[in-house]
Amino acid sequence: MAPGLFVDRTETMAELHALATGQRRDRAGWAMLVGGPPGIGKSALLAEYQQQLTAGGLNRVYSVRCHPGIGPGLTYGPVTELLTLFARESAGGRRRLKRALKQAGQQVLDYGPALLSMLVPGLGEAFAVGRDLTRASVSSGSIPFDSLVPFQQGAAMRIVDELVRLMGEDGPAVVIVDDMEHIDHSSLLVLDYLLRRARPAGFGLLLSHTTGSGPASGSGAAVEELLYRWQLDGLVDRRVLPGLPAEAVRELVVSVHPTAPPELSTRLSQVTAGHSVFVKLCLDAWKEEQGAEVTIPSTLTRVVEARLAHLTEADQELLTVGATEGSVFLSRTAASVLEQSHDRVMEQLRKIRENTELLVQHPLPAWARADVSDCYAFTYQALWSVVYQRQTPEQRRSRHERIAAALAAQAQGEPLLGRRLEIARHLKRGGSQCLAACSDAYYGLARDAAVDGLSFSEAEQHCEEAIRTARELPPTVPGRDRRLVLAVELLLSLSEVRWRGQHRDAAVPDIDGLAAEAEEAAARCGDRDLMIRTTLMRGKTQLATRGLVPGLEKLRRAVELAEEHGDPVALFVARVEYGRQVSKRRLEEGLAQLEEAERMYAADPRLGGSGDPVLQHARNLAEMQLGISLFDSGRLTEAVTRLRRCVDRLRGETLKAELPIALNYLAQVLTGLGQEQPAADVLREALDFEVRRGGDSGWHAYNTALLAQLYSHDPQRAEETLALAADAWAETERTWLANLVPIVRNLYADVLLRVARQRAELLEQADRLAVDTIRETAHSGMIRSTIAAHSLRSRTFLRKGDTVAAVAEAEEALRILDEVGPMPALRTEEVLYHAGVAMRRGGRAAQADGLLDRAREEVARKRALITDPAMRESFGAERLNRVILGEGGGAA
Repeated sequence: MAPGLFVDRTETMAELHALATGQRRDRAGWAMLVGGPPGIGKSALLAEYQQQLTAGGLNRVYSVRCHPGIGPGLTYGPVTELLTLFARESAGGRRRLKRALKQAGQQVLDYGPALLSMLVPGLGEAFAVGRDLTRASVSSGSIPFDSLVPFQQGAAMRIVDELVRLMGEDGPAVVIVDDMEHIDHSSLLVLDYLLRRARPAGFGLLLSHTTGSGPASGSGAAVEELLYRWQLDGLVDRRVLPGLPAEAVRELVVSVHPTAPPELSTRLSQVTAGHSVFVKLCLDAWKEEQGAEVTIPSTLTRVVEARLAHLTEADQELLTVGATEGSVFLSRTAASVLEQSHDRVMEQLRKIRENTELLVQHPLPAWARADVSDCYAFTYQALWSVVYQRQTPEQRRSRHERIAAALAAQAQGEPLLGRRLEIARHLKRGGSQCLAACSDAYYGLARDAAVDGLSFSEAEQHCEEAIRTARELPPTVPGRDRRLVLAVELLLSLSEVRWRGQHRDAAVPDIDGLAAEAEEAAARCGDRDLMIRTTLMRGKTQLATRGLVPGLEKLRRAVELAEEHGDPVALFVARVEYGRQVSKRRLEEGLAQLEEAERMYAADPRLGGSGDPVLQHARNLAEMQLGISLFDSGRLTEAVTRLRRCVDRLRGETLKAELPIALNYLAQVLTGLGQEQPAADVLREALDFEVRRGGDSGWHAYNTALLAQLYSHDPQRAEETLALAADAWAETERTWLANLVPIVRNLYADVLLRVARQRAELLEQADRLAVDTIRETAHSGMIRSTIAAHSLRSRTFLRKGDTVAAVAEAEEALRILDEVGPMPALRTEEVLYHAGVAMRRGGRAAQADGLLDRAREEVARKRALITDPAMRESFGAERLNRVILGEGGGAA
């Protein structure tokens, strides 16, 4: 569109005004997504809409843009800009913003989290809480990221709370976000939470998104997926802008060239299909003396080439160098690449801007505000693309390499994040000569994105680039394999929370293939420490993709390598991981490994006295796993003492990352001791803690399911129980921690079975869940869940009156249990009791008596090991134990 001129879009504009004025207020707030190909007129529509709203008296209209070109990948970019606009509305906000900028200096302009922390109450603390643990995790790969993601989610939720508060303060408000295809993942998460919660009446969100061209920011796939999900969930109304109709083209031609023949507008509609940028460029090229016979180029490339042909070769070369830098570029960088006087280049660009419509002046990006430079942008993104493509591959490659060098040389001190992103982007396009530097640049960006911004999606993107470029390095390049190992290790740590075994998701890398590649690279390096770490990581990926047995083989090998190496730190971390996992298969071996790890931690000051968060995390996991394993083996007094001690210590820690896990284990032990109310209190503490931290969590789901199971004994709470269990399973499906999925699924089935009464549909649902667990665990090797699922199916068939099927399922549960022995998170006496009930109903009285005798012996054995009289009494009074011991009637 010509400046100040807007034609057509009357239907879309009318719909937007209807939304803004409340004529379609079927829910609090509204949201619309306007899409279309590049240059179709989306930005012009948004600008015109904002102008009309303001002219109509709506003063609270806030427009931000997700910027392509210079500085892509800056976390929380448009969100920070939006909160800054809000802050400038009031005198108090302006003072707070001025103080924040003064305190932080230029650095705050570059890092979204720093400025956000000063604009959103409590956010600085949320970032600080996760930073130390994240730093330790990316340094070692030893801390599971399911402990870290809630910090990022919590930060996003705090930002949303503040946005909703600000939007509801002074009446209706409209937020416009342009160029969503360039948005960073952290801002995308904020928008997702914003759309999914109740918004103030009168609040509107207008988004634009370019379709039909490759995204510049690399976040396009995630954006497309989320936009589609928003539409399916009814969170946004989506409109695709078509080309301008013939009437609008005619109006535009008359406005720009009143004396043009009528046939011109017809020809324009035919060859441009109403594409607004094409129409505009063709009108710019039209000369009155050519009349109606003018030949209109049919492609944008031909239009741009015709306009560039009027420039000198020096000006064309300068524009090409600028285009190589980006759709927005710095005069100083262009001068450096051309090895020319900066003054001369600035003068050239000034004349090009004044004499053509190819360039516009542009504000310096935040990271370059200390530079002495002019900044320009190409008038249209499509125009920039044509200029950029007017080079041979080698011209592009060499210019990208020189631009990266120029940007690095121009940095004053440590480069800010935006400059580092720009340097990395040009190194990526700089070919084989830049591979090593490119890999190092992206690895550094990945670490900083995770640690400084808790922006794990951006960190993963950078990791993938670091891996790609490291792979392309010749094997003879020094450090090639080390680069590969470190980048793979970081990517696997970042993505671990989303591992779904053999279920391949476009958003999840080939985890076992990556781990194998890193393991081989570490072996080529000959670095023992890297070999131990990659073997440990391979064990984790094998657990997820091939099951427990192959994973345990690798984890045991990591312990052996650590023992051979003689490094107590590596050995301790490997032993803890192996001990935790082998407990799922061989309980006694897991106990032995964890007890030895505990002895090591207490005896070696390099472990217990180091203060290393990684070692503290491993110690916490070991202690709580040891506690629950002692419970599983029947040593209840030791188990509850150890877990209470662990919980008390974690409550006093700053991060408390493992607290929900420890509280989960403590609740299981208290439930087993018959102390249901204290167990419920512990679970509510865990749930409240994670609600305050924010975001989905696999352990929050597990704790919810355990609470639902406790409530299932109370018929008055049946509906509440069902709702809790359904919420737990839904959250488990969203988080999908492979080791927790079958446990929560079985708990859900158990709850359904307990509250089903005469509701046949709940029994069928419980059976389907149990079948899914049996099918899944046949691959994963999580045998404890297999046994529990067969026992659940047996109980379900009994409720349905099918005693033959009930006996068959009970026999299968018993067969596996007798083969593997006691298992964690599985009460042997419970399996025996329910199998005995099935046998008795099936007419096998002698077999039933034998199973019930075994169940009584198991309960008596555990009771005899309890040293505290009050604890022993409560254990005997526990629901199932009382039935098994014959001290209470009915089924448990």
